[in-house]
Amino acid sequence: MARLSETNVQLAKEIIGRYPRSRSATIPLLHLAQEQDGHITNEAIKHIAELVGATSAEVLGTCTFYEMFKMEPVGKYLVNICGTMSCALLGADELMHHAEHKLGIKAGSTTPDGLFTLEHAECQAACTEAPCLQVNYRHRFRVTPADLDQLLDDLQAGKLDGEIPPHGTLGRNRQHIPADKAAGNASPDEPVSPIWLSTPGVQ
Repeated sequence: MARLSETNVQLAKEIIGRYPRSRSATIPLLHLAQEQDGHITNEAIKHIAELVGATSAEVLGTCTFYEMFKMEPVGKYLVNICGTMSCALLGADELMHHAEHKLGIKAGSTTPDGLFTLEHAECQAACTEAPCLQVNYRHRFRVTPADLDQLLDDLQAGKLDGEIPPHGTLGRNRQHIPADKAAGNASPDEPVSPIWLSTPGVQ
């Protein structure tokens, strides 16, 4: 499937309705497209542009700016091994070489069975837990080669399906805000009265 499905179009319209300007929903809709197909197609880019009132070039520019959006198919499990300073000092290079040997591929490649894609990653904001990695953006900390072997074996055996969903799945619980609980969206074009804050005793 390339464009958003009918079900996802309805969800996209609900998401767009949460924003004062439709274009503000571009990133959530890119996530929705990636969740649908595992990556983002050119047709999905065009469809999202139609939905938010932007050009395809504008949606493509947003898509290609962020590392988490993939425009080519990747494996069911995207394994990102951090190589930034803390992880590098604590064995990230050795961990990557071990992963390449274990999977039989080089970083930037996907296994022939389509199960794993292996990539280098920049800082994953867990420097005290180095070396770290992510599988479909779910963290693993202080990973040893033995830990990595066990992780890959468990993923291949389906033992972690309840914990790590296929690539593209952003979250298992989609946000739904009841109409009576929504804060309401004010147009950014509406004038807002200034709010003056004062400190007691200060003129």
